[in-house]
Amino acid sequence: MDVPSPPADAPPLVVDIDGTLTDESRAVDPRVFPVLHEWPAPVVVATGKSMPYPVALCDFVGIETVVIAENGGVVLVGRDTLRIEGDRAAADAVAAAYREAGYDLGWGEADLVNRWRETEVAVSLDSPLEPLADIAAEHGLEVVDTGFAYHVKSPAITKGTGLEAVAEELDLAPADFAAVGDSENDAATFERAGLSIAVANADETALAAAEYVTDARYADGFLEAVERIGTAR
Repeated sequence: MDVPSPPADAPPLVVDIDGTLTDESRAVDPRVFPVLHEWPAPVVVATGKSMPYPVALCDFVGIETVVIAENGGVVLVGRDTLRIEGDRAAADAVAAAYREAGYDLGWGEADLVNRWRETEVAVSLDSPLEPLADIAAEHGLEVVDTGFAYHVKSPAITKGTGLEAVAEELDLAPADFAAVGDSENDAATFERAGLSIAVANADETALAAAEYVTDARYADGFLEAVERIGTAR
């Protein structure tokens, strides 16, 4: 697919990373870099990953650092406004109980997936879900399947609440944004954004919540979504 130019009157954009800006192997497609760099309105990178990942993406793309990380648990606008909400202690208790029950988080000893997390714990999709969900519920938490990992998190915190916080900091409304994503954790963003687009590889929850669904998958779907955003204005 050819790389489209962002619409001159493009709205603020909130975009997921894994499965949306990437290929099937989760490598970021380099064709998205100029699109994000040239976007004429604020770009929010919203992800289930811990904060260093989206911050690095913003830095390397050359856009202002506006980030929703850990499924809304961490919100960073610029270098001075940082909001951290969630219950990492409860998530750690869930992880400890899960291990005591004979299960493993699945990331190896270095555990680079959780090393920098501040509000939740992520568990490999190769680990059993049912006992994890049961233990999380005992601690008042939920488990969200992002397609990359099972995230043990506060049910009150979502990418949608993160978008509300970012919009407030930018003196915008959530409905001012166009949102593009692929996963269950993007549905809360879709519900608040003025325009929501799921790429074709999205899960059933995201597909049901989106206003539009692209024909193309992964980063090709994002590039198609850019064209859709232009025609929807």
